[in-house]
Formats: sequence, structure tokens, C-alpha cells
Amino acid sequence: MLLIFQNSEDVRCKCICPPYKDHSGHIYNKNVSQKDCDCLHVVEPMPVPGPDVEAYCLRCECKYEERSSVTIKVTIIIYLSILGLLLLYMVYLTLVEPILKRRLFGHSQLIQSDEDIGDHQPFANAHDVLARSRSRANVLNKVEYAQQRWKLQVQEQRKSVFDRHVVLS
Repeated sequence: MLLIFQNSEDVRCKCICPPYKDHSGHIYNKNVSQKDCDCLHVVEPMPVPGPDVEAYCLRCECKYEERSSVTIKVTIIIYLSILGLLLLYMVYLTLVEPILKRRLFGHSQLIQSDEDIGDHQPFANAHDVLARSRSRANVLNKVEYAQQRWKLQVQEQRKSVFDRHVVLS
């Protein structure tokens, strides 16, 4: 019983015949019904003469295979859609979001360059950064502030370990 959506390539009988006498092994595919899936109906042209056909066919292994091309097509469409959405999101994160951030918050208010950070007081302007982030009730600013504070702490630890050779406890 075939479904309406099935193509003729969705069902097949596959016979794998090993080498026999002076004939090399071969794989045969044919679109036949499940009841006709045997060597006599699939192997054409028969490589051996009449008396050896039965011996040749006994060595062949025939399997009926069925697949749903509709399921395969739907799966590929879903996969490509997800891949496309991820690609659009990546474009948004790399191109659009930085532009929107600059327009809304000015040029990198919370990020400091290495020259601005003093060797003796790495948290000198952390109070200003904190005041700015509190004035805006925005989750993004809070995350950026926490990231900036973490960067300052990491930089202070690096200075302590590499410059002063002191391990923080």
C-alpha cells in the first residue's frame, strides 16, 4: 500500500550478490513491490546462464527498503530554518546591537582603556560607573557594570601575581 506522497524512489528492493564463479559481485536496485523482492525479479540482466540461476540467486541477499521523502524534506526544512535564524541572530549581535548601544548610551561609557586605569587605584572610578548604572534602571547597564568590575579585579590580580609576585588569598 503506497501513500499519496510517496515517489517511486521511496520504495525499492536492493539485492547484494557476491562474486560467483567468473562473475564479480554486484548490487541491484529495482522499484518492485515487497512480495516481488527477490533475486528473480530484481536481478536484470541475469549474469549467469540458465542452470546456474538458482545457485546464483541463493547467494544473493535481497532486502525491501522503504523511506519517507516527506519526512526527510520536512526535517531538512526545519534544520535550515533553525540555521537561518541562528545566522540572523549572529548578524544582529555583530552588526546591529553595537550600533544601537552607541546610539542609546554613547560611546563606551562603562569601558575604560588601559591608560585610564591607575596602577595604585584600579577601582578609582568604580564609584562613578556605579552611579551611572544606578541612574539608569536598565539590566544591560547592570551587566556591563558587573563585567567591568570583574575585568578590574582580574587586572588587579594579574598585577599582584606577575608584577609584585604576590598571590591573593
